[in-house]
Amino acid sequence: MKNTVLKYGLYSFLTAFGLFFIALYFGQGLAFTTQEVIGYTTMVTSLSFVYFGIKHYKNHELNGKIDFKTAFSIGALISLFAAIGFGLMDAIYITKINPDFTEQYLAYEYNLLDARTDLSIKEINLEKVSLQKQSEAFGNPFTVFFIMSMMVFVIGIIISLLSALVLHKKE
Repeated sequence: MKNTVLKYGLYSFLTAFGLFFIALYFGQGLAFTTQEVIGYTTMVTSLSFVYFGIKHYKNHELNGKIDFKTAFSIGALISLFAAIGFGLMDAIYITKINPDFTEQYLAYEYNLLDARTDLSIKEINLEKVSLQKQSEAFGNPFTVFFIMSMMVFVIGIIISLLSALVLHKKE
C-alpha cells in the first residue's frame, strides 16, 4: 500500500502544485469567478489520482478485491498529497507571486457588496468589516496554507468515499 500511496500521491501533489501554479500565474487577469472555476477544476483533476491509485492497488496488489476501509484509507492518504500541494502553492502565490492578491480580492468583494440592493447600508458595512477581518487572516501564509489544504482535503475525502464505494468488492 505504501508504494501505491507514494506513487499516486506524488502524481497528485505534482498535478496540484503544477496546475494550480499555471492557473494562478497565467490567470491573474481573469475574473475572480473564472479563477474560482479553474481552481476547483484543478482540485478535482489532481484528486482524480485517488480513484486511479485505489484501482491500481486493487488490481495489481489484491487480485481485484479490496475492502471499503482499505480503499478509503488509500484515497485519504493520496488526498493529503494534493492538499499539501495546493496549500504550498497558494502560500507561495500570496507571498511571492502576487502579494497584492488579498487587497485585490477584498476590493472585488466590496464592489459586489456595494452593488447589492437587498441589503441596507448598515448591513453592507457590517459585511465589509467581516470581510476586512477575514482579509487580515488571509494575509498570513500559514493560515492560507492551512485553509486551502483543508478545503482540498475535504474534497479529497469525498472523492475517496465515492471511489471506495465504486471500487470495493466484498469477499
